[in-house]
Amino acid sequence: MKRFLDWFNNLYPVWLVTLAVISFIKPQTMLWFDKPWIFWSLAASMLGMGLTLSLDDFKAIGKMPGSVALGFVAQYTIMPLSGWLVATTLKLEPGLAVGIILVASCPGGMASNMISYLAKANVALSVVLTLASTMLAFFFTPMWTSTLAGKYVPVDAWGLCVSAFQLTIAPVVIGVLIRWKLPRTADRIGACGPTVAVLAFTLVSGGIVAASADAIASNFGRLALAAFVLHVLGFGVGYGVSKVLRYPESVARTVSIEVGMQNGGMAASLAREHFATMPLAAAAGVFSGVMQNIIGGLMAAWWKRRPPSA
Repeated sequence: MKRFLDWFNNLYPVWLVTLAVISFIKPQTMLWFDKPWIFWSLAASMLGMGLTLSLDDFKAIGKMPGSVALGFVAQYTIMPLSGWLVATTLKLEPGLAVGIILVASCPGGMASNMISYLAKANVALSVVLTLASTMLAFFFTPMWTSTLAGKYVPVDAWGLCVSAFQLTIAPVVIGVLIRWKLPRTADRIGACGPTVAVLAFTLVSGGIVAASADAIASNFGRLALAAFVLHVLGFGVGYGVSKVLRYPESVARTVSIEVGMQNGGMAASLAREHFATMPLAAAAGVFSGVMQNIIGGLMAAWWKRRPPSA
């Protein structure tokens, strides 16, 4: 079973793209997957993340303070500002601009841990950075979205804060508590955590593509270009800053991946909840998820053949 789940999880980009294409061609196949399904699917994936964490994972933050600080600060400065730069430079329409900024203001995605493993980066650091950015997303995601997207549309920062808390902190904490009190149960359920996350974002993507098919068809080029530029900036600047500060190659790769890969599912869910009149905002989260996995996969393949010296 474990071998099958690993195989299934490694083909995440394939399932993501396949269902997105089906949903675009025949929207009726996924229109049933609307807001309640999207919210609870993502909450379940965050619970799965929590089930894989122990108190030792939190303690690990203190063992690598410099690398964690670098990755965290880069995550919540490089990406939000890159999102604003992309929206401004490409002169995106309000819905797409809000979506790109929202994606850029979200925490790191769980797929980054798998990409870090494939790229021979520092997987432990990747897990800690994903955890740290996720746990504080309830503050930083609304703050950056309100600051940078406020000129396009009124942003309910408090509402975003509550939604982000419900999607991230609550399920992760519940998962950690289950592991603490019922470790055997957590082991059994947590083994399926990555698969639940793969299924969740794949279905979320399908549901949003189906609901936004017309808007996506009219803006496909701009969506793809905006998502591509955003993630190239994230990967590139994250790596460059780490090297300029003379961090080891393994840390530079990890920071690059963590900065470049966002929680597109969270962005899509928040967009559906708070910017429902702007279908392109949620669609940006889907395109982000597809694009970052393509870029991350290509970079992992390149780095895998070039093991870091440190």
